[in-house]
This record gives sequence, C-alpha cells and structure tokens, in this order.
Amino acid sequence: MTVLEPRDAGVTDTASDLADECRDTVLGRSHRALSVGIVSVVLLIAFEATAVGTAMPVAARELGGVSLYAFAFSGYFTTSLFGMVFAGQWSDRRGPLGALTGGIGAFAAGLVVAGTAQVMWVFILGRAVQGLGGGLVIVALYVVVGRAYPERLRPAIMAAFAASWVVPSVVGPLASGVVTEQLGWRWVFLGIPVLVVFPLALALPQIRRRAAGPVSGVGEPSASFDRRRIRLALGISIGAGLFQYAAQDLTWFSLLPAVVGVALLVPAVLGLLPRGTYRAARGLPSVVLLRGVAAGSFISAESFVPLMLVTQRGLSPTLAGFSLAAGGGTWALGSWVQARAWVVPYRERLMTVGMVLVAAAIAAAPSVLIPAVPVWIVAVAWGFGCFGMGLVISSTSVLLLQLSAPAEAGSNSAALQISDGLSNVVLLSVGGAAFGALGGGTVGHVVGSMGGGSHPGAFAAVFLPMAGVALVGAWVSTRVRTTL
Repeated sequence: MTVLEPRDAGVTDTASDLADECRDTVLGRSHRALSVGIVSVVLLIAFEATAVGTAMPVAARELGGVSLYAFAFSGYFTTSLFGMVFAGQWSDRRGPLGALTGGIGAFAAGLVVAGTAQVMWVFILGRAVQGLGGGLVIVALYVVVGRAYPERLRPAIMAAFAASWVVPSVVGPLASGVVTEQLGWRWVFLGIPVLVVFPLALALPQIRRRAAGPVSGVGEPSASFDRRRIRLALGISIGAGLFQYAAQDLTWFSLLPAVVGVALLVPAVLGLLPRGTYRAARGLPSVVLLRGVAAGSFISAESFVPLMLVTQRGLSPTLAGFSLAAGGGTWALGSWVQARAWVVPYRERLMTVGMVLVAAAIAAAPSVLIPAVPVWIVAVAWGFGCFGMGLVISSTSVLLLQLSAPAEAGSNSAALQISDGLSNVVLLSVGGAAFGALGGGTVGHVVGSMGGGSHPGAFAAVFLPMAGVALVGAWVSTRVRTTL
C-alpha cells in the first residue's frame, strides 16, 4: 500500500474537487437547490406574464381604460427601469440577496393593488409597483448566475430559465381565461402572490451561502451607492413616464411632456448604457442594443395579440390567450438549442436567424384581420417567433456575462435589462399612440363581437412597424462579435 505524503494528498484532493466540479450540472448536488429556487422565481414571473396578458383586455374594458391599454403594459416597464439600475448598484455593493427579496415583495404588492383597483389609473399604479419589483428581481438573478455558476453552466441555467416558461405558457392562458370568465379578472392578479412563498424558502438560503456580499475588491457592504447612476435612473424612469403620457394623450399640450421626457431620457440612456450602444459598436454595446431591439419589438406586438383576437375575430379571452401558448415551448426549445456546445462557434449566425424569425412572425400576425385567414395562423407564426426569441434572448444573456468582469456584472446586467425595458416602454408608447390615433380606443365597446368597432388599421399600425424594428435587430446581431 502506498502512503501519500501531505503534499501529494493535497494535490489529489484538489484534482478530485476539480473533477467533481467538471462533472457537476445545474441539477447536480452542489447546484440543485439553488437552481430549483431561482428557476422557481422565474416561474412566478412567467405565470404573471402569461396569466395577466390574458386577463388584460377584460380588465381594461371593465375599468373603462381600453384607450390606456398600452399604458398598463408600459407602466410596468417604466418603473422597472429604475429598479434595474438600483438592483445593479445594490447587488455589486451588498450582494443580490436584498434586491431579490425586496423585488419579490414589491412584485406581490403590485399584484394586490392592481387586483383591487376600481379605476384604470389605480390599476396602472399597481402595474408600476410590479415593475419596480420585477426590475429588482431580474438583475439580482443575473448577478446570482454570474457569481454562483461557472461559465460552462451559465448557458444551461439560462436555458432552464426559458424552459420554466413552458408550463405557464400552456396552463397560464387557459387557467387565466377560465378564472376571468368564471370568477372575474381580479382573481387572476390576487391569486398569483401565493406563489411567492416557495421561491423565497428555497432560493434565499442558497443565495446567502453562495452569492451574498459585495465582490472582493469592489467595496464593503456599507459602501454608498453611485449617486450619479441613481439620478440617471430616476431621469430615465421619469422621462419614460412623460413620454408615455404624451404618446397616450395625442394633443398639442402633450408636446411639452414629450419634449421634457426626451430631454431626460437622452442623457440618462447615454450615461447608463455602454458607450457606443446607440451606434451598435461591436461587442458588449451591440449585445445590449440587440436585447432591447428584440424584446421591444416582440413584446410590443405580443401585447396587442389577445386584444386583436378578442375584438376583431370574436375569440373568448381563454382562446385568445391560448393562441400564444405554444410559444412558451418553442421559446424554451430555442433557448435549449443555444445552450448546446456545438452552437458556440455559430452563436452569432443563429441570433441573426432568430431575429429574422421574429420579424416574420410579427409581420404575419395581422393577417388574421382578413376574415378569410384562419386564426390559428397567429399561433403558428408566434411559435416560430418565440423560437427565434429563445435563440436571441438567452444568447445575449450568455454573451453579456462572458464580456463582463465580476465587479461589473451587476451594472452590465442592469444595462442589458434597461435596454430591454426602455425599448418596451418606447415602442409600446409609439405603438399605443398609433393604435389610439386610428380608433383603437373604441374596441372596448365590441369585445366579444366579430370584427366590429375599431378599424383594422389600428392593429396593423402596431404590428408592421415592429416587424421593421425586428429586421434592424437582424443587422445588429451581426455586430455582437468583438472581432471580424
């Protein structure tokens, strides 16, 4: 029997540890509890997004706020912008635990406010509180991934995030539609906060052990926040809110808040996003820009799909929401594809293909405004579009973490989410303005009827420009590589 000297034993132990680490997966012994916990948080957000989207047309009609329909979505993204910047600061200086718990609490509180609202503006306020919580949560989760998982496992956990949308995408619209029709839309909002308990109980102890506290060398837990970035975050949120208000009002008086909003937005965006983002500079700036272009064009179009199907083709809220259900599975499939090892050399090309699929899906959706076109065309088109989004969104997350130093993970993750959220706000506002200007506000009087009320051009004015924006994203995707 050979007896190892202490030095040899140490080397052997280290080699054994490295071998165990290489064999580990996101569901392996060392990461299982954390993975299940944080994926459950994403699952909560997914149920909210799919269920609330189905109930929104009925909620807007009953609250007399169909003309403010886009505001109910963009209000969420406006406050999330501030939450994202604040979460980046909070996570880099004090760890992601506080931002995650505070965000989940605000998210649940916003659902309660929206679910008990008696007028549309209170409903929008609830959505705004949700947005603040959502902004805190999503950036904190990215920081957790960057700290707690080795680089080789990050594509897999991002794919797991996408996969967590599958069940909500199938069950969420159906459950939301049934609840809306049988019990009322309010219970769609008031029932979701119950899901908060499980993610908190499972994820937080693991995050406290693996990712709590500031990055070594960045500062002490008591280090103050960057006040300039916080001011810029307030500027971007207030500016986005004023821009939304102007887009919804559509009067000469609205020019004043529009000008003030843009004046606040421009310096804030330049200060918070990586230098060169606006001109699609190669590398990180283009990654951040692509995230915004992809998310903004797709989500802005998707927000109007249920309303179009309910008001123009006479579908029930259940069927209208269910038409998007297949998209959850194909989104997860696209994210799974980008996580394969063989994809790494071809990631940028697949992102370009993904953006082309997104553009095609958005352009195909308004074809159902023609009575002879079957409504299932939307479900098929959205399935392909969601596959493209799975390729693009997860890839931007992976590339961002690859291009970020550990001490910058929070700030860069916030920049990625700011691009995402701000693009949603701006494009939803522009789309909502076009929708209202062409008579979209009259659809509240014809919900459930076949093809009445608003002119179909109100919907076409939303979808076709968003398809053009997605095509711009296809070009931006060719710029994410740092070298030619």
